[in-house]
Amino acid sequence: MRKITLSQAVNEALAEELRRDPTTFIIGEDVAEAGTPFKVLSGLVEEFGTERVIDTPIAEPGFMGIAVGAAMTGARPIVDLMFGDFLFLIMDQLCNQAAKIHYMSGGKLNVPLVVRTNLGATRRSAAQHSQSLHALVAHIPGLKVALPSSAYEAKGLMKTAIRDNNPVVIFEDKLMYNDKAEVPEEEYLIPFGEAAILREGQDITLVATSSMVQVALAAADILAKEGISAEVIDPRTIVPLDEETILKSVKKTSRAMVIDEGHQSFGITGEIASRISEKAFYHLDAPVLRMGAMDVPVPFSPALEDITVPTPERVAEKARLSVRGELFHAA
Repeated sequence: MRKITLSQAVNEALAEELRRDPTTFIIGEDVAEAGTPFKVLSGLVEEFGTERVIDTPIAEPGFMGIAVGAAMTGARPIVDLMFGDFLFLIMDQLCNQAAKIHYMSGGKLNVPLVVRTNLGATRRSAAQHSQSLHALVAHIPGLKVALPSSAYEAKGLMKTAIRDNNPVVIFEDKLMYNDKAEVPEEEYLIPFGEAAILREGQDITLVATSSMVQVALAAADILAKEGISAEVIDPRTIVPLDEETILKSVKKTSRAMVIDEGHQSFGITGEIASRISEKAFYHLDAPVLRMGAMDVPVPFSPALEDITVPTPERVAEKARLSVRGELFHAA
C-alpha cells in the first residue's frame, strides 16, 4: 500500500467528492490560487474552477452564512476555516443556525455542511492561532465532530463528513500535514462513531485524540520497555463517541487515561473520563486519569509553549504511577 501525507490525503478526499457530486463546493479564504496557507488544497482550483473553489474576503461570518443557506437549498458546501481559532467568528451561523435548523423545522430541512479547520500548538503561532477548540463545538447538539489522527483517518473521515446530511466540523492537526501513513488507492469511508484500537494491551487503556494519538503510542513504547502493556484507542470522532469500544477496553485493563490537546478544564478529557467512571466503575482498579493542555493561552515562546501540551514522557510517567499503584503516594 502506498504512503502519502495527511495533506495529500485531504486533497484526494476533496477532489474525489467534488468529482462525485456537482453540488459540492469549497468556500473560504485563500482556498483557490493559494491553496490555503498550508497548501492542502493546491491544484483543486485548476481542475474545478473558481465557481466550485471559491475565494472569499476576510469575512468569516459572511461566507459561513452563505454556506448554511446553500446547504439548506440543496448544495453540500465545505467551509475552509483557515485556523480553528476563527471558530469564534462563526459561532452564530454554526451553532444557532446550522446545528438547529433540522430540529426547528421538524426534520424538513437538513444542513449537509462541513467545516474543515485545524487545531494544535507547538507551531510557534502564538495564542490566537494555536488553540484546540474541538470541545467548544462538541458541546453543541446537532453538530458532529471528527478528529483524524493520520492520513488514513483524514481521508476516510473527510469523505464520510461530506456525504453526511448533518453539519460536521473536522479538525486536522497543523503539525501533521507532512506526516505519512498508508492510504488505499481504492475508495473507502470511515464510519462516524467507530473507534480504532491502534495497539492492544493489558495493563492500562490510553484514549487519545488527534495529535495525542501519536503521543499515546510513543508513551506506550516507553511503558513497554518497563514491562507495562498499554492499549491505545483513537475515538476518531468525539460526536458521536464510540463508548462501547472504550468501555470494553477499560473493563479488560481496569485502568484508563484520557489524553487530549484541548485545555484540560471542562474539556474532552473530563467528558470521556466521566463516562468511563460512570459506566465501568466496578471494573476500575484506579481512578481514571486525564491529561490535557495547560489552562493558559498558548505562549509564543518555544520554551514555554512546549510544556503546555502533553508529551510521551509525561503520559508514560502518569500511567506508570497508576499501574504500579503509586499515584497517590506521588501526590
